[in-house]
Amino acid sequence: MINYAEFTPMNALMGGALIGCSAFLLLYLNGRISGISGIASRILGKPTESTAPSWLFIFGLITGSALASNIFSLPVPKIDNSWPLIIASGLLVGFGSVYGSGCTSGHGVCGLARLSKRSLVSVPIFMLAAVISYYLLSVVS
Repeated sequence: MINYAEFTPMNALMGGALIGCSAFLLLYLNGRISGISGIASRILGKPTESTAPSWLFIFGLITGSALASNIFSLPVPKIDNSWPLIIASGLLVGFGSVYGSGCTSGHGVCGLARLSKRSLVSVPIFMLAAVISYYLLSVVS
């Protein structure tokens, strides 16, 4: 759950702006969408093209996060849920990404910006599912 006492809207705003800028630059300069499920499928699927750009993108995500965390002394999030619940949730997200032809980052950041019809349907469904999940978890715990 979100600890609103430690919520930092400026960090969220800056992070969102950086994500939007990086998605724009990747699309504008390379013609690629920065959806994580697409990048993962290029890495894990049949190698029909070079996977070096995808690996560099993943490397940048990990190292950029680590650098930002260390530079700004960001706290490590505490995970209170059980590992079986986390694994089941990850599997559901994975299957949803396959059936929805993309993940939240692809649809929410890139698809909406391109006014993709699929994304205009998918993102409200993601949000509704998130609200329902939050409600159910708050009732159960």
